[in-house]
Amino acid sequence: MASKVVLDFEKPLFELEAKLNEMRVCLRGSAREQSQQEADTLNRDIELLEQKVETLRRSIYKNLTRWQKVQLARHSERPYTLDYIYMMTRDFVELAGDRHFGDDKAIVGGFARLEENGSGFSQTVMIIGHQKGRDTKSNLYRNFGMAQPEGYRKALRLMKLAEKFRKPVITLIDTPGAFPGIEAEERGQAEAIARNLFEMARLTVPVICVIIGEGASGGAIGIGVGDRILMAENSWYSVISPESCSSILWRSWNFKEQAAEALKLTADDLLRQGIIDRIIPEPLGGAHTDPEAMAGTLKAMLIEELQVLLEKQSDVLVNDRIEKFSSMGDWNEQ
Repeated sequence: MASKVVLDFEKPLFELEAKLNEMRVCLRGSAREQSQQEADTLNRDIELLEQKVETLRRSIYKNLTRWQKVQLARHSERPYTLDYIYMMTRDFVELAGDRHFGDDKAIVGGFARLEENGSGFSQTVMIIGHQKGRDTKSNLYRNFGMAQPEGYRKALRLMKLAEKFRKPVITLIDTPGAFPGIEAEERGQAEAIARNLFEMARLTVPVICVIIGEGASGGAIGIGVGDRILMAENSWYSVISPESCSSILWRSWNFKEQAAEALKLTADDLLRQGIIDRIIPEPLGGAHTDPEAMAGTLKAMLIEELQVLLEKQSDVLVNDRIEKFSSMGDWNEQ
């Protein structure tokens, strides 16, 4: 069994949980040898420790710093795009290739059916997103979720296909950034991302973008122009990563925590700034602690948003989307 990934700020909680598990094992293992009084005492100690564990868990996860949320967004057990697709939809048909150069495995996408039995909602959607790997082999295969020009061109091809068949587009954003290699630049990385921004702004079908983990720089915004922008509670979205910001401003990665605070890159920050529209609440401890519950929450929110957007005319969608992004930020005219 793979060992559990424990972040630095989670260690006190992990140690307390380990002690609690030892006490439970002790209670079960020596039940016959204990007197009733000893068993009652151990049960009371376990109950007190359970309360302490729960109090500590809430104290940690309800008061996370911005850097701690960045760490949770990068958690290796966090659900990725394909996990959400298979948990939220059915009949997913993956489509490959950009019809110019090749197939970028860092971006996946295809048609799928989004349904809700209770309300009777059923809609075919085009769902596209960054895909990371969970070990060295799969990370190399997925290029660590860093897309190259052919990835963004594949995404655009799928969006235009969705527009042709009048199907909504859902994008799931989770990338440390677009691939910075020279070969990506030679094949037009900047043009591919810029083209996506231009074309996504004009898509005549509903577009919902969701930041499910990391949302770094142009690699994220390359599939991030939509009618509604949703963001997971423990994700981050910024023009630059805290490490890179620290490296530029302080010539060292040692100030990444200060950089994260200055960048104001969490869901709460971006909701206040009007960059995103809604925050997707996560299970206590992060999406990886209960992926099914997280997928259920996201699915319900997507259906709710789609029901509103599908009622709008195409020209209204485009005008509202352009107005939405044009109004972001503060400026003064002299």
